[in-house]
Amino acid sequence: MAAAPPDRFTPQQRRYWAFQKVQRPPLPAVRDRQWVRNPIDAFILAKLEAKGITPGAGADRITLLRRVSFDLIGLPPSPGEMDAFLSDRSPQAYEKAVDRLLASPHYGERWARHWLDLARYAETNGFKSDEIRPNVWRYRDYVIKAFNEDKPYDRFIKEQIAGDEMWPNDPDALVATAFNRHYPDESNAKNLMQRRQETLNDITDTVSSVFLGLSVACARCHDHKFDPILHADYYRLQAFFANVGPADFIPLWPPDRLQEHQTKRLAWEEKTRDIRGRIDAMLELRRKRKAAEFLKEYPPDVQTAIARSPSERTPLQWQIYYKAKPYIEAKDEDILPGLRGESKVLYENLRKELESFSDLYPGDIPKGSGIIDISRQAPPTHVLAVGVYDAPQEEVQPGYLTILDPGAAKITPPARIESTGRRTALAGWLADPANPLPARVMVNRIWHHHFGEGIVATPSDFGMMGSRPTHPELLDWLAAEFVEKGWSMKYLHRLMVTSSAYRQSSHYRGSAAKENPRNTLLWRFPRQRLEGEVIRDSVLLAAGLLNTTIGGPSVFPRLPAGMTDPNGIWKVHPSPADENRRSVYIFVERNLRYPMLAALDMPDTHESCARRQTTTTAPQALTFLNSELVLEWAQAFAGQVLRAAGSGLSAQVEQAYRRAYSRSPSGTEKDTVLTFFKDQRAIVAARLAAGEKLAVPEFVPAGVDPAHAAALVDFCHMLLNSNEFVYRN
Repeated sequence: MAAAPPDRFTPQQRRYWAFQKVQRPPLPAVRDRQWVRNPIDAFILAKLEAKGITPGAGADRITLLRRVSFDLIGLPPSPGEMDAFLSDRSPQAYEKAVDRLLASPHYGERWARHWLDLARYAETNGFKSDEIRPNVWRYRDYVIKAFNEDKPYDRFIKEQIAGDEMWPNDPDALVATAFNRHYPDESNAKNLMQRRQETLNDITDTVSSVFLGLSVACARCHDHKFDPILHADYYRLQAFFANVGPADFIPLWPPDRLQEHQTKRLAWEEKTRDIRGRIDAMLELRRKRKAAEFLKEYPPDVQTAIARSPSERTPLQWQIYYKAKPYIEAKDEDILPGLRGESKVLYENLRKELESFSDLYPGDIPKGSGIIDISRQAPPTHVLAVGVYDAPQEEVQPGYLTILDPGAAKITPPARIESTGRRTALAGWLADPANPLPARVMVNRIWHHHFGEGIVATPSDFGMMGSRPTHPELLDWLAAEFVEKGWSMKYLHRLMVTSSAYRQSSHYRGSAAKENPRNTLLWRFPRQRLEGEVIRDSVLLAAGLLNTTIGGPSVFPRLPAGMTDPNGIWKVHPSPADENRRSVYIFVERNLRYPMLAALDMPDTHESCARRQTTTTAPQALTFLNSELVLEWAQAFAGQVLRAAGSGLSAQVEQAYRRAYSRSPSGTEKDTVLTFFKDQRAIVAARLAAGEKLAVPEFVPAGVDPAHAAALVDFCHMLLNSNEFVYRN
């Protein structure tokens, strides 16, 4: 009998916590049972008691509602919402507020932003050309809708990996596949084999880090140096995507509506057949010449793949053909500038004649972006020597991480569409409750955004070089609960934000810090600066300018004076209402992130981002102090204060504090503000007398002179720049 092959993994690797089956642990015994509102608290308190640390006092009600509002919808509570909460003295007042926030359509906008960071969501290619991907914004709307509907996370996974294979008639599932369309792509690079490999590497790395919480890229060149991930495992995972290609014009209407549109279009085509035929005949030769010029720029293997007849192309040549196709087809805008004299006149006359039938044209079908398998037969996948695209070694079949599932993937091609079925097999494995990683990883991500740091502090790296869980039993309890409750993300939110651990004050205690300096045991709530998107949206809300329309194409707010987009993409909307949409709807251009958000640590969208960096830099302060746009917002904020408070200074200060901080000013703060107004009004009056033009609200009630109104703008501007405004306490 032949000897068994040696085990590729050490006992330590096989025992590693992240690869063990999720098992629900019993709740730990604690002494202070009154502090335990739900099972989360038992796990937190057990660790604190073991260190001799008492939990922090509860946060006051204003801080608590403001905190949970930022966390769940990314906006502060309005003065009316705060008043209603404070006047509700029932024991379940806070829980009712949480339910209201989870039911808000703004919840999806807030939590979609976190997911879009992971998906490296962007609406352009990146690299030198950075062309627009016109329909990608529908993926953003899909994610918002999925969160608002509390789509089960296992279904959410499957749709993004293989929605087109599993639910080919569901537009949401088709658009969901754009998760793997967000790879950056250097479109003007002519080595298409290398470009294809870079795309596959990006997809493999992103899927693994987002859903498995593992950094697999090290195994691209060799067996992973630290984690039990084999060199061949990397390419086994990659093989699931070996046959994918972009699908940037997916029709999003149901079959019956598409058929109706097709009938109308055929009628239009019949009426315009002769005109279109003459236009095509006129341009065809030029199209061929221009296409030939484009093709000459590519290396011989690409030219061969394109020239070969469809019946003779290999699966790999089909991949190359589809990758080249958008860039070698001459479009009318490429050849029309070459028309001269009679040809140009003839073309213009034919276009006018064609436009006379525009009333018969049924319009364009709404389209989305995603990925598809190009055919039912995938090109072979090889292990690559040191990851080099043209150094293939042994062929591998689609498969999972050997340490978790060493067998070959069972793949069944779908009956209804031309696809391999490979991604369906992968989606099933990623969403399988028996897989020890996906539920743990997602639970940890949600915890990370609520508590500022995950139970595992490295949310996309559960490997041996990542952080160890501070509360491993709690992580497993939450993962088991997540699956048992139908993979409901809203259920997890409610569980976390209603816990006593979440409701603690952020007050610092030296004795607790001595025992646990980094607060990893959660003896207080961690104070954090808000993300740039939340700060911008909160300013617009305070100013009464926020446009809360949900969904739709992205918007282009004004750029700072003197700044232009070299690619010519950024075209500011003429409507101020569109410019003031929530930040999640701002166009994401890879090579030109919106400057205000970039200054406030918006991540580079060329790669997946699991946790944003929080920096403190001079440009952040300068942006909010000197920006003409922020000054306009301060003017609008002051106008809102005057409308609500009238001419009385005390009422104005009260209203400004409530709109900015959700609270009334203290006596000391009122005295400080009154002194400020006395001094600032004199300064402003002198500047106005000297003929200087200052910012004044559009609405100024009777009894308020221009000097006071301008000082109020300065006061409101100061509130927007304060720590209390930009921090979650």
